[in-house]
Amino acid sequence: MYIPQISLKMAKSLALPGKVLVIQGPRRVGKTTLLHKFLEGEDNALLVTGEDVFISEILSSASVEKLKSFIGNKTLLVIDEAQHIPNIGLNLKLIVDHIPHIRVIATGSSTFELAKQIGEPLTGRKTTIKMYPISQMELNTIENSAQTNANLESRLIFGSYPEIITHKNDDLRKEYLHDLVSSYLLKDILSFDGVQKSKKLIDLLVLLSFQIGKEVSHHELATQLSISKTTVEKYLDLLEQVFVLINIRGFSRNLRKEVTKTSRYYFCDNGIRNALINNFNYLNRRHDVGELWENYLVMERLKKQEYQRLWSHNYFWRTYDQKEIDWIEEREGAIFAYEFKWKESSKVPKLWVETYPDSIFECVTSANYLSFIT
Repeated sequence: MYIPQISLKMAKSLALPGKVLVIQGPRRVGKTTLLHKFLEGEDNALLVTGEDVFISEILSSASVEKLKSFIGNKTLLVIDEAQHIPNIGLNLKLIVDHIPHIRVIATGSSTFELAKQIGEPLTGRKTTIKMYPISQMELNTIENSAQTNANLESRLIFGSYPEIITHKNDDLRKEYLHDLVSSYLLKDILSFDGVQKSKKLIDLLVLLSFQIGKEVSHHELATQLSISKTTVEKYLDLLEQVFVLINIRGFSRNLRKEVTKTSRYYFCDNGIRNALINNFNYLNRRHDVGELWENYLVMERLKKQEYQRLWSHNYFWRTYDQKEIDWIEEREGAIFAYEFKWKESSKVPKLWVETYPDSIFECVTSANYLSFIT
């Protein structure tokens, strides 16, 4: 079953001659599926993968003549897993500069390789789409509100990867997620120079699994893992760049009581988090419903921001005397504050109102969440 991808519609409007459309996102979220759907009805396209040694050699040649000869009279070049091609940024620049009619799409599952290579060479010549596991915005096209409410608990437990959505058997879902964690989750990181300790990476992720919605101390993580603080920071950065984790910083406008120099980490998908701790129990047998709810809302909100192009700076807010708000958005000159509660609602902290009287506050619960994420 194909679930209509919002990013496919975006790609069709953003893939233009003289530009490179870069599509980034975690492994197994449907980037290759999107490419094949994009190519339906395209009669003059060339689809290649950067994992092919022959393709990699040609597309890293830095030779305009070789590149022109390889592309021929095609009007669309699509490169899957482009991060595997050395000097891909320079070569893509040569392609769009010397073949004016060509449209180019490049996908990648890690930013530390692809972004590093395409950043400067493609300045002003690229547009980027970030893909995530299936969003509720996309699911709205195949289910009604009653089905959405019925499926919410499953989404909190098993997440929203495409194959998780299409599987209807919980045992198959568990097996898929365990395989995803063991085979794909760290694949890009472990190919990165200087990273060999996959066990430490998994242990780090497990520790973070129990700290959703809480500030994370790099020093404490380093102590618990018996590695250096510098190594912890390196691993966290890499885990962000392969779309396993999302890092949110503290919000402040210089109120002395505000905590700003710490981070909270969220997982790209609830199913990944639950596979790491091997807990797929349903909500009536769990003590972490609040954490699951917060992680789910954060990720669905980020999907909405990306797919609706809502440009926002995102933060959390906390004071040293434990006043806090889960989610702060700063956009279009305004401040929006959101507290996440599974069932009961909550009031805005008095200090927040006094400090930011013009801000807008809302408590997001299971009764009103759909407007927040769709």
